[in-house]
Amino acid sequence: MRKLASIQKIKALDPIPGADAIERATVLGWHLVVKKGEFKVDELCVYCEVDCLMPDDPRFEFLKPRGMRIKTVRLRGQISQGICFPLSILPAGFDVQEDIDCTEALGITKYEPPIPACLNGIAKGAFPSFIPKTDETRVQVLQDWLDRCKGEACYITEKVDGSSATFYVNNKEFGVCTRNLELVEDPENTIWKIARALDIENKLRAFGRNIAIQGEVIGEGIQGNSLRLRGQTVRFFNAFDIDQYGHFSFDQFTELMRGLGLETVPVIATDYRLENDINAIVTMATRKSLVCPDAWAEGIVIRPLIELRDPEIGQSNSLASGARLLRGAGSSQTGRMSFKAINPEFLLKTGQ
Repeated sequence: MRKLASIQKIKALDPIPGADAIERATVLGWHLVVKKGEFKVDELCVYCEVDCLMPDDPRFEFLKPRGMRIKTVRLRGQISQGICFPLSILPAGFDVQEDIDCTEALGITKYEPPIPACLNGIAKGAFPSFIPKTDETRVQVLQDWLDRCKGEACYITEKVDGSSATFYVNNKEFGVCTRNLELVEDPENTIWKIARALDIENKLRAFGRNIAIQGEVIGEGIQGNSLRLRGQTVRFFNAFDIDQYGHFSFDQFTELMRGLGLETVPVIATDYRLENDINAIVTMATRKSLVCPDAWAEGIVIRPLIELRDPEIGQSNSLASGARLLRGAGSSQTGRMSFKAINPEFLLKTGQ
């Protein structure tokens, strides 16, 4: 569960070259610009992440030109992601403790980009409960896990800019889903068009097991088509065994995609040893796309080569140090070890 707004500690304050009135604060793994002298190191604050949609309230009036949305910005050459507020913005009587979620208490919601018309369709129902959604945790809130899992053998893929789609066969039923809904078949809907063009239903049925595959729909008319593609297609990044309720390992996934004749998202590395350095990982994510070398990649996704889970990650953005690590497809799927690092240059270029 993503904490859009939470009580956090100011970990560091650093000068910004050439700036007298502002400085760089570090909160969790995020860097952001604050007024000089407004906060002290180790002081608690209310930290609001990028994508917070703030309520129409006089305290947040300065965000009206941005539609009340917190975005990535660059100030005096410093990339700033998020905003720190003093604890005084909290309602009277709020229980002030580090890492406490205060999103609801402040009336904050998450910004969701509008769904492109080509992806709209008639909802058959909610997203299937037997398949996990495709949300990824951002690396900036996972320092505890990085410390514990340093050196884990991982692979890195490009996070391509598009719209999530899931295709499945379960108990002989074929389904097509957006990020949040299952769709009735519609010949005008892009995801269904792709399903039919790539013969995904027959390919999944021929596999002979209850399975879901998940990918990113990219191309013209989708998220501004930052990768400058012609037409529309899908690049896959997950395969999920419904009966075992577990994701395929990297080798199993790539073998499956070859067998089905479907394309994966670009694979950047298969020999990466996890670092416990958020800045280094974000630097690695600041790269051009392998799909379109002239465009910024949205970022990267890092996963262990062999599935690794921690139940705590499904309940909190930061992990309890004593949580047990689980391996294997049969374990509870509440905490798959999979996270993203978003390219700040991409966010600035696309106004996010």
